[in-house]
Amino acid sequence: MRRIAPLGLRSRLIAAFLLVAAISAVSTAALTYRQARTAILTQSQDTAVATLREQLEGAGTTLPIDRIGLQSQVNELGKRGKPHAWTVYGEYGSLRVSSDFGGPVTSPLVSAKLRNQIKVNPHAAFQRVETDGRTHLVIGVPSVFTRQGLTQPTGAVFYAVMPLLGEEQTVALMVDAARTGALPGLAVALVPALLAARSVLRPVRNLRTAAQRMGRGRLDTRIEVRGADELAGLAQTFNETAGALERSVEELQQAEARARRFAADVSHELRTPLAGMLAVTEVLDEDAEHLDPDTAKALRLISAETGKLAVLVEDLMEISRFDARAAGLNLDEVDLTEAVGKTLERRHWGADEVVTDLPEGIRARLDPRRFDVVLANLVGNGLRHGGAPVRITARTGAHPEGERLTVEVADSGPGIAPEALPHIFDRFYKADAARTRSAGSGLGLAITLENVRLHGGTVRAANGPSGGAVFTVDMPLEAGA
Repeated sequence: MRRIAPLGLRSRLIAAFLLVAAISAVSTAALTYRQARTAILTQSQDTAVATLREQLEGAGTTLPIDRIGLQSQVNELGKRGKPHAWTVYGEYGSLRVSSDFGGPVTSPLVSAKLRNQIKVNPHAAFQRVETDGRTHLVIGVPSVFTRQGLTQPTGAVFYAVMPLLGEEQTVALMVDAARTGALPGLAVALVPALLAARSVLRPVRNLRTAAQRMGRGRLDTRIEVRGADELAGLAQTFNETAGALERSVEELQQAEARARRFAADVSHELRTPLAGMLAVTEVLDEDAEHLDPDTAKALRLISAETGKLAVLVEDLMEISRFDARAAGLNLDEVDLTEAVGKTLERRHWGADEVVTDLPEGIRARLDPRRFDVVLANLVGNGLRHGGAPVRITARTGAHPEGERLTVEVADSGPGIAPEALPHIFDRFYKADAARTRSAGSGLGLAITLENVRLHGGTVRAANGPSGGAVFTVDMPLEAGA
């Protein structure tokens, strides 16, 4: 299923603003409706109760009450309904009469609860009753007389049933008006929502743009601080952080430049005396067999260590050239099988140490010297830290950007520890912390990585399915094309 794209910050701010406006409008309308409906109905029922009580007190009741007298009194009360016309029902003992000629003499709207309330309260009681979607006000008032200052019930009770149609229509009109005004209200609320979203999003957009520029290396990027709110504080914090980062990066760059210059200067200064030392040790090596054993052993040790120091100096100078971006390619078209054979021949690696599986006829355009360094470093690393035989395989394959050359160098050792794989191409990294000295400089794989990158390729290290380390070089068949 396709995932629905999340709403942007602008849409969410506007939606939240409109939601709050809608909730506020609905809440206000609901409270207004409730209060207005209560006020309207209360006013109508108070008027009706007071009118019925006053009419009964003014008319009086003659005892004993017969049907004719009760009917006459009910008819008079039925003519004077306020604020609306009503139907009056009279009850006295077993007598039941109504002001509605031809209608029932009792109303089903008069509940037992209302009758009980009148018995308890000798003044008046009322109820609002809803039936068939219409609201009626039902009022019950007992007829009383006064004797010697005491109020006594006559036993007659009069009920007035009045429909509240007008009040319900008034309330319905208020609801319609609130509903009709809600949409324009939300439309009006959209304007401040857009303004608020714009005022919030502008600093956020500026912050995003500034962060993108910093991500592209523009560490001098700053944001204009406006106002004194939280967003202004965020902008100020960003500027302070950017300034601190810029200063830190400048210090690191200066320290790195000093370190590179130091390594290059030291390597350059050591090169001349090392050349002389190598020449001397070569002469002494030739005469070592004529010396006593202890002297010969010391001489050979000096010669070996001098050779290692010379390799280290050359590797340091090579790394310095890469760091200074002064390294370049001297491209030439070579036969891959011939180039691999020359690399193995120069290092005197025989068939018992290195096995090749190279298709005939592969010709590549690359830097022969740098490719020789790449291959020699990978094979030498496999022989020193893995195990013989080391297998070299090559193949070509199509790629959208052009044909690619893939060379794999696999040894027969135990493989590379998983924790060492991410650091295998780091400078001076040693997978075995106990191995403090080795025949190499510790820069071979780092130089290999730089040479492959210079050709526009990649090199990665892994462990083979049957054990042993596998280095895979992937590069264009025609570098620089």
